[in-house]
Amino acid sequence: MAAAAGAGAGAGGAAAAALWSEVNRCGQNGDFARALKSVNKILQVSKDDVTALHCKVVCLIQNGSFKEALSVINTHSKILSSDVIAFEKAYCEYRLNRIESALKTIQSASQQTDKLKELYGQVLYRLERYDDCLVAYRDLIRNSQDEYEEERKTNLSAVVAAQSTWERVMPEDLGLRETTYELCYNSACALIGQGKLNEAMKKLRKAEELCRQSLSEDTDVTEEDTEAELAIIHGQMAYIMQLQGRTEDALQLYNQIIKLKPTDVGLLAVIANNIITINKDQNVFDSKKKVKLTNAEGVEHKLSKKQLQAIEFNKALLAMYTNQADQCRKLSASLQSQSPEHLLPVLIQAAQLCREKQHAKAIGLLQDFAEQHPANAAEIKLTMAQLKIAQGSVTKACMILRSIEELQHKPGMVSALVTMYSHEEDIDSAIEVFTQAIQWYQQFQAKSPVHLSLIREAANFKLKHGRKKEAISDLEELWKQNPKDVHTLAQLISAYSLVDPEKAKVLSKHLPSSDTMSLKVDVDALENSHGATYVRKKAGKLTGDNQQKEQGQGEVKKKKKKKKGKLPKNYDPKVTPDPERWLPMRERSYYRGRKKGKKKDQVGKGTQGSTTAGSSELDASRTASSPPTSPRPGSAAAVSAASNVIPPRHQKPAGAPATKKKQQQKKKKGGKSGW
Repeated sequence: MAAAAGAGAGAGGAAAAALWSEVNRCGQNGDFARALKSVNKILQVSKDDVTALHCKVVCLIQNGSFKEALSVINTHSKILSSDVIAFEKAYCEYRLNRIESALKTIQSASQQTDKLKELYGQVLYRLERYDDCLVAYRDLIRNSQDEYEEERKTNLSAVVAAQSTWERVMPEDLGLRETTYELCYNSACALIGQGKLNEAMKKLRKAEELCRQSLSEDTDVTEEDTEAELAIIHGQMAYIMQLQGRTEDALQLYNQIIKLKPTDVGLLAVIANNIITINKDQNVFDSKKKVKLTNAEGVEHKLSKKQLQAIEFNKALLAMYTNQADQCRKLSASLQSQSPEHLLPVLIQAAQLCREKQHAKAIGLLQDFAEQHPANAAEIKLTMAQLKIAQGSVTKACMILRSIEELQHKPGMVSALVTMYSHEEDIDSAIEVFTQAIQWYQQFQAKSPVHLSLIREAANFKLKHGRKKEAISDLEELWKQNPKDVHTLAQLISAYSLVDPEKAKVLSKHLPSSDTMSLKVDVDALENSHGATYVRKKAGKLTGDNQQKEQGQGEVKKKKKKKKGKLPKNYDPKVTPDPERWLPMRERSYYRGRKKGKKKDQVGKGTQGSTTAGSSELDASRTASSPPTSPRPGSAAAVSAASNVIPPRHQKPAGAPATKKKQQQKKKKGGKSGW
């Protein structure tokens, strides 16, 4: 048994050696799936083998099974100590987006290897601790020399770009040679953060050229692969166009990138968000489609906190524009809970209330926020003032603006308040605003350009509204600063002329003489210039009689006799002419319009049986000679009445032929009747 047992052990050792050689060979070939099978066979024989467990974790990581690898590490935590497996554990946590856990694992390791330092830099970048990250990468570049130096420099430039973009830190010159398109791209991002858009665009074009060159060397890379790799560069180009106001070009480039369907969900989310910002409250249907791209799985791990926050803000605004009031309130409330001191959530809520015509409630919401967060009160109060102006309460808006102490002396604030008070015809309050601002500059920035400019504007305002006495002190201050300013001196003399004429006379002595103020102008050249409307003719030489007439002083030029106007033929000197004879007839005071012809009796017209106004005159029964009752037929009275009156059908009223002619014309126009 003992011999058998020994033989069995020897056979088992040979099998294990074969499995280990298989693991080594597969690892060198990159076939980690096959290597994992061999490792599992080894662990069946020796389940607590530290080397086998370590190899299993590496194989799982190479195959992308990070959860399973972390499970193996945690299950065998007693065997796999932190010193042995620290890097693999931290890497699994990093890839599973457990960034805080990865940081703790790295910091708890007893020995900081180069691999852990590399991972430490990545973890700090994901945590947006850019200052610490910059220090870590500088240390790595300084103390390591291997084939990964180019990647470390790329990561270092990415940290500098992030600082410039998100923290508004002026990037320092690292002296990195931009030999790769990644370095050029990161440099362009840093320039965008500084607002140097034109320079950034040049860098991006250089990055695009370098990218095409590097990918063209690989025969396996297709044109589609190249365009996919260039998508992030083109996306940044479109962003610059958008910042420059070239929204149509930016929108076209954004849509081209989306059509490529890149695999980077972070890039798609950023592009979709930028398209939504271009659409604003227009093309809402397209914005709703683009919002879906921002909700893709894994987006939260690809973007920075500020990018994610901007996307959420735009979602809330889109809900407001699409009249989804409840959704808008829900999103803005969620944002406010995440960032209580941020302005945008409360501004979105106020905007939604204004859309619902609840202006008073919106102002109350803003007032509460301003009291809770005094640091942001200035911007909130500006919004409150805008709402008050929209409601027509200009005076209340002025009161709100004047409560912003840090902006009271600003020229823009002074201009706005003076304009609003002038609109309300409250000149005293406007002058008070000027006075307070001038006093502030007198105390902190005396005789600065802004100070003198405010004094000038205050003086002009007072003079404009007839407050010359109040303008004197301002004008004197300005004249002291510049005694050669004739315009200010003239204004000062004008103001003193109403208050102290003697003082005005004294000051008038400082005015320059007319000789010094005369302008040396060549009159002939001015009149002969291109823009002259009148050119004086040069006098010709005088000869003979004309010369004698010029010299004679007693002679008077003969005046041309005016011809007497012709009088009308029917002119009567005894009658005063009509003073309105020059006006058209319709504009004269006595014009009463054309007299229309009297309505003539139109007997025989109209429908059968109808009568006209003149028919009463033809009625024999209404004549003075007719008896009150109708006579019998054949009686003498009936005969006499009939003999004196012409029957209506036989009478021809004036204008009857013309009337008949008109009726015929009407029949022609009307065509066939509808009967």
